[in-house]
Amino acid sequence: MTQMDGGFAAQDADDVRAGLDRVEASAQRMSRTLTRAFASAVVSGKSFEDTLKGVALALSKMALNSAMKPLQQGVSSSLNALMSAFSSSGGSPAITPFADGGVVARPTFFGAQGGLGLMGERGAEAIMPLARGADGRLGVAMTGGGGARAPIVNVTINTPDAESFRRSQVEVSAALARAVGRGRRGL
Repeated sequence: MTQMDGGFAAQDADDVRAGLDRVEASAQRMSRTLTRAFASAVVSGKSFEDTLKGVALALSKMALNSAMKPLQQGVSSSLNALMSAFSSSGGSPAITPFADGGVVARPTFFGAQGGLGLMGERGAEAIMPLARGADGRLGVAMTGGGGARAPIVNVTINTPDAESFRRSQVEVSAALARAVGRGRRGL
């Protein structure tokens, strides 16, 4: 919990209060269940064992309903997201084509190998079209560089004498190798 100036932050206090309210509501439901069960047993003449079975059944039902709430909320939010995918005109789904690639910036479901896949659950993910190369392999095709000639790079080194050039030859070679590497990576 967050502490600010020796006290709990207002949001933390509200969260604790809401949690205590839920506990109190559950305790009241359990108390009502027990009271009704024992009152019914006295009036109808049920055995103590039957009464305890009824109480256990009621408590189990309450626990199951509490455990199912997160699942119900998850299914409900998924259905709401699915329904929001439908456009307001005509009720047909809003379809975004990704034939040329694109970015999915939020969690999105898609069909995958006879099941359902999820992408974008941890942030933006790319969709890239695949192409078959001349060798038959499937992969990402690079565009825009087709047939372009390699650039010509001129390097001019000014030195006062040949001996100083020989001494710096290793450093010059390393700098050129780094520049070529950056060029190959497109940086």
